[in-house]
Amino acid sequence: MEKKTALIVGATGMIGRLLTDRLLTDDYYSEVKTLVRKPSGKSHPKLNEVVVDFDNLDESIINVDHIFCALGTTIKTAGSKDNFRKVDFKYPLKIANAAKANGATFYGIVTAMGADTSSWLFYNQVKGEIESSLKAVGFKSLAIFQPSLLLGDRNEERAGESIGQKVMLALEFIIPKNYKPIDGDKVAASMQEVAKDEPTGVKVLESGEMY
Repeated sequence: MEKKTALIVGATGMIGRLLTDRLLTDDYYSEVKTLVRKPSGKSHPKLNEVVVDFDNLDESIINVDHIFCALGTTIKTAGSKDNFRKVDFKYPLKIANAAKANGATFYGIVTAMGADTSSWLFYNQVKGEIESSLKAVGFKSLAIFQPSLLLGDRNEERAGESIGQKVMLALEFIIPKNYKPIDGDKVAASMQEVAKDEPTGVKVLESGEMY
């Protein structure tokens, strides 16, 4: 079996870090390329870390078989709705178009439970918009991962999520599986597994399926 090449966008975030570690130890992949804003200090024989400016991206470097997008921020961190849309919509779509043009067959992205273009929540609206736009790109295989509240170590503190985690964990026994908090590594493991299966068409996975 010919080994695949992978590219991870958002490799310094929680899911991105976990996914990078998984793919680096997976013999299915011969190279794991990551796009980062600054060097991470991570080293591995299969790792090809590329420092980029996402606003001035050299699209020729998006030349791999499988793309994994775990980019994401909050409006508070981004500083404005426009900056949030740039990170959660503009960059993932730009990378998708370049990947498709350069021959990628699989694109997997982490969005969110409740992603919906008609949502009254701006966050969920943008997540819905990127899902809709990615479907139009025309990948052989597109996988959309919609986790509920994520558990795990982040590089940034999200106070609202921290409170939500405690409440939902306390009530976990009565919460339906799709709404239960999910560990970031379960999402990363699901992305790894689905990419290797490379299902034809669009596959949407909610938290219940990622357990």
